[in-house]
Amino acid sequence: MNTASPARKESIEANRRRTFAIISHPDAGKTTLTEKFLLYAGAVAEAGAVKARAGRRKATSDWMALEQQRGISVTSTVLQFKYREHIFNLLDTPGHRDFSEDTYRVLSAVDAAIMVLDAAKGIETQTLKLFEVCRAQSLPIITFINKFDRPGRDPLELLDQIERQINLKPTPVTWPVGIPGNFKGVIDRRDGTFINFTRSIRGLNMASEEILDEDTASQRIGDDWESAKYECHLLDEIGANLDIKSFLAGETTPLFVGSALTNFGVRHLLDAIVDLAPPPGARSDTEGSPRSLEEPFSGFVFKIQANMDPSHRDHLAFVRVCSGEFNRGMPLIHGRTGKSFSTKYATSVFGSDRDTIDKAYPGDVVGLVNASELQIGDTLYQSSPVTFPPFASFVPEIFSTVQTRDTSKHKQFRSGLHQLEREGVIQVLRDKKDELPIVLAAVGQMQFEVFAHRIQYEFGAEVLLSPSIYKVARVTDEATAEKLDSINGARVFARGDGTLMALFESSYWLDHVASQNPTWKLDQVS
Repeated sequence: MNTASPARKESIEANRRRTFAIISHPDAGKTTLTEKFLLYAGAVAEAGAVKARAGRRKATSDWMALEQQRGISVTSTVLQFKYREHIFNLLDTPGHRDFSEDTYRVLSAVDAAIMVLDAAKGIETQTLKLFEVCRAQSLPIITFINKFDRPGRDPLELLDQIERQINLKPTPVTWPVGIPGNFKGVIDRRDGTFINFTRSIRGLNMASEEILDEDTASQRIGDDWESAKYECHLLDEIGANLDIKSFLAGETTPLFVGSALTNFGVRHLLDAIVDLAPPPGARSDTEGSPRSLEEPFSGFVFKIQANMDPSHRDHLAFVRVCSGEFNRGMPLIHGRTGKSFSTKYATSVFGSDRDTIDKAYPGDVVGLVNASELQIGDTLYQSSPVTFPPFASFVPEIFSTVQTRDTSKHKQFRSGLHQLEREGVIQVLRDKKDELPIVLAAVGQMQFEVFAHRIQYEFGAEVLLSPSIYKVARVTDEATAEKLDSINGARVFARGDGTLMALFESSYWLDHVASQNPTWKLDQVS
């Protein structure tokens, strides 16, 4: 007699969820692949157009005006859609290295990642950095070699590069027939069938998929088929075969080949997310104890975004659900303050579009509207207290002073400064004694550009940015700050979260001060 208790609703619903991110170097095709996922899942009628609200407007993962102007992703967003009776929560990450902090926070909120590689370029600098973040988060990774319809590198060479540079063994699930630029299709190594490569008109609609058996493929394709079969034999010989256990352990990466622009291989990848990627599991708290999916509701804020809908001038706190069932209107406890928190205004998110959400389960992302008391990293829970680990902050690398060009816009300037700091767009450093100068600190130059653009067009305050005399920063404490006050070439500022940052006019001067005062706190991480 089976005495096992039936699975609770939270676990059943969690098993239907797949929460994942796409990582890539800029221009590898991440945004294109995102759009094609929506196409194949039926969330859009054609690539780029949301099938909602009578088709009145278009929406993509790159919803911000600056993103559309530049053609790159500079902010993360969330896209929830259905595929094969599963709920996908796709967290799109910024494609530019200057927004590494935003990407790090997003990757902390997913259960798996898709790594997109350009067939001509393989692993690039940003891909490598993002992979290291995934490894730190213990995320299983599915690899997609994109742009195989264009000239590129030998696929066996790409496999060797992946294993050599990131110490992750590729296990190809689909294998290309024909060389890059003369792409004929792929062999599905699980059953030996051949899927013929076809193009859709401008990539707007789903590509037809012609599946051929081995004999027909051999007769039609000829030498390219025989070469691909030989390469598949080599892969068998070295044991490069799909293994779920080693994939989930972060030792291997199932690999797929295709062309997102022409829609070829997109369905294979979507099916892999359902069949291979893990559903949400128990999240560990700050003590390292896993919180069961069936515990009362808990979640953490991994992103805050203002003005996604300029007509409403509001902002959203993005909450990853970790346990329990979320019900709109349920009272929660704000972990940082211990105060009660209302969830009356809760939405699901699809790019910049949103709809009221009544229920959500582990793996889902809930948008809480105008939750001004929430900060990135905050924990919310229903009745059973829990605190999830905080996010690490990156020590900034470049600095600029900022002021408003029009003093009559000072109120708008301060409002924009506060909001963009809350979002993590930029680090705002203020002197503990003097209101001015205000120093902006960033990982990369584009953060300054996004800051200036948004504060002008969203808050109506044009700003003047000037290079700062400071070149390097370290995290410090009160005791060290008092001693640094008497040293030329250094100054202590406070970040919005209270962290003290010691700024130095040169790395040479920092090294000198640190070597002369080894007990002072001058850390690279916070």
